[in-house]
Amino acid sequence: MNTKIFRNMSYGMYVVGTMDGERPTGCIANSIMQITSSPATIAASINHDNYTNGCIEKSGMFSFSILAENSPSDLIGTFGFQSGKDTDKFSGVDYEMISGVPVVKNTCGYVVCKVIDKMETATHTVFLGEVIAAEVYDSLPEMTYSYYHKVIKGKSPKNAPTYLPEDTADTAPPTSGKTKYVCQVCGYIYEGDTLPEDFICPICKQGADKFKKVIE
Repeated sequence: MNTKIFRNMSYGMYVVGTMDGERPTGCIANSIMQITSSPATIAASINHDNYTNGCIEKSGMFSFSILAENSPSDLIGTFGFQSGKDTDKFSGVDYEMISGVPVVKNTCGYVVCKVIDKMETATHTVFLGEVIAAEVYDSLPEMTYSYYHKVIKGKSPKNAPTYLPEDTADTAPPTSGKTKYVCQVCGYIYEGDTLPEDFICPICKQGADKFKKVIE
């Protein structure tokens, strides 16, 4: 079975927000879709291992902010490659509270949902949400998973529905004789003969020790 065909399907890039008691938390998701328009209903797939999953279950609410192509790249690292269990992901993020849940401002806009049902799979919960609020921040090109994978050169977190084991290999640059360094966590590529010892990945915030030197 050639699972790479799944990359030909259409996916967006979203910051899912919810509440951990009184504290906002969230994660990156790319499997969100509109089910009906009236009443507006959304389905969102969240991995069982994501801390956000249990928080949505307890709070009964979630939001998703639609990332734009020019949204700050560190949003993906913060929400996609860290755990909300031991990290305050919204610290330093420009956000506001809408209907009791957080939404990220530097995005195309947001949708807020009340959980009305759910379906369990082997690895993910599909939350069905009734839309109770929505707004457009800016009419910018939205970031698709294809754009993230091909242009930003990022890879899916292991908890993402679209994660493929060969993501690390797929992000390695083609052969052409140049020296580059590839982040082994998120796939970000640093171009240059030498990687500074204090370099921090702009996507996943890992240090230089997580980069692998590649001679093209």
